[in-house]
Amino acid sequence: MTGYLIFFNQQWVGDHDEEWFRGRGPTSRAVVEDMKAEGVLVFAGGLVEELDQAFSADDTSGTLTFADGPFAESKEWLGGFTVIDVETEEQARYWGGRVAEGCGWPQEIRPIMGGSMRG
Repeated sequence: MTGYLIFFNQQWVGDHDEEWFRGRGPTSRAVVEDMKAEGVLVFAGGLVEELDQAFSADDTSGTLTFADGPFAESKEWLGGFTVIDVETEEQARYWGGRVAEGCGWPQEIRPIMGGSMRG
C-alpha cells in the first residue's frame, strides 16, 4: 500500500455563489463516504480560509520561533487535503479524479514518501 496526498490550493476553487457551494457539499461528502466504504481513506478535510488564524513554527535559526500567518508569503495557499492508502497509482488517480469531480475544482495527487500510512 502507498499513501497519497490529494490536495488543492484555495485559489483553484474559483468564484462561485453560495448556492453552487451548497450543491457541492453532497457530492464531496459522497466521495468521502465511498472512500471509507472501500477502506482507503486515512483523512480528509478542508482548512480554515482565514489566514489570520494560521501560524508558523521555524527553527532554522537554531531558536524556535512562532509567527502569525503562514510561513511563506504566497498568492496561493492550501485549501484542503485528503490522504488515502491504496495499492496502485491507478487507484490513486481514480480517487483523485473522484475528489476533483465531487468538489468541482482541480486536485493535485502526490505519493507520500515512505509508503503505507498504516503500520
